Amino acid sequence: MGKIIFYEDRNFAGRHHDCMSDCGDLHSYFNRCQSFRVESGMFVVYDRADYAGHQHFVRRGDYADYQRSMGMTDCVRSCRMIPTYRGNFRMRLYGSQDMSGQTMELSDDCPDLMERFRLSEVASCSVPEGHWLLYERPDYQGPMYYLRPGDYRRCGDWGSVSGGRVGSIRRLMDF
Repeated sequence: MGKIIFYEDRNFAGRHHDCMSDCGDLHSYFNRCQSFRVESGMFVVYDRADYAGHQHFVRRGDYADYQRSMGMTDCVRSCRMIPTYRGNFRMRLYGSQDMSGQTMELSDDCPDLMERFRLSEVASCSVPEGHWLLYERPDYQGPMYYLRPGDYRRCGDWGSVSGGRVGSIRRLMDF
């Protein structure tokens, strides 16, 4: 189980809300969330309700002024808990929408998709096993997207607004 505590103001001040599962709308607990503390587990926080907008992966630690440290332009509006997973990891990447075209398969981290597969854009993917983070730039940099098991028929299905640009991919393991 994971636990994250959201605070209305920076530096863990103001009203707070303890969360131990997914929450699609933090606005129902307070008007803004400008700091948080992850006591256990891993989460993805979003700057829009219903798990939309910019995403940031966070794990155990204090985030007293995350807007400055993460470059978020708005406050946290929703969060998703990443369940502990200790099984196999497998992801298939496709060059075309609807899981067609050139296919590549991953079972480990890939710090540079272009170097490994000569591929810089992914039009769709399938995640049969594990939880993954896709980053727009190599070496796990830039905007990221959380993918849990399921099919993503278009890059917009995982929240991408960059047209499927993927530079690196990392497995989410229990650290």
